[in-house]
Amino acid sequence: MSILIKPIITEKATADSELRNCYTFAVNTKANKVEIKKAVEAAYGVSVEKVRTINVRPDRRTRHTKTGIQNGKTNAVKKAIVQLAEGEMIDLYSNM
Repeated sequence: MSILIKPIITEKATADSELRNCYTFAVNTKANKVEIKKAVEAAYGVSVEKVRTINVRPDRRTRHTKTGIQNGKTNAVKKAIVQLAEGEMIDLYSNM
């Protein structure tokens, strides 16, 4: 089971990483905070102070088409905001 799916790079997440030393990741929906902490420390070689998680619900949409009403939804996602120890940092752009 892969715990870390991908880093989330948005304006808000980038500002958090610069100001508060917090990085945001999309993680497996069944992962807990301890597993996320171990995965980040193993993948990036940093020490993690705090992990906060967010369960994002799926968006439901209804479309009216020629063939009738089409119902759909997006996938549910779990996000983890990881705060690193003072002086630590992750370079997310090094592998691009």
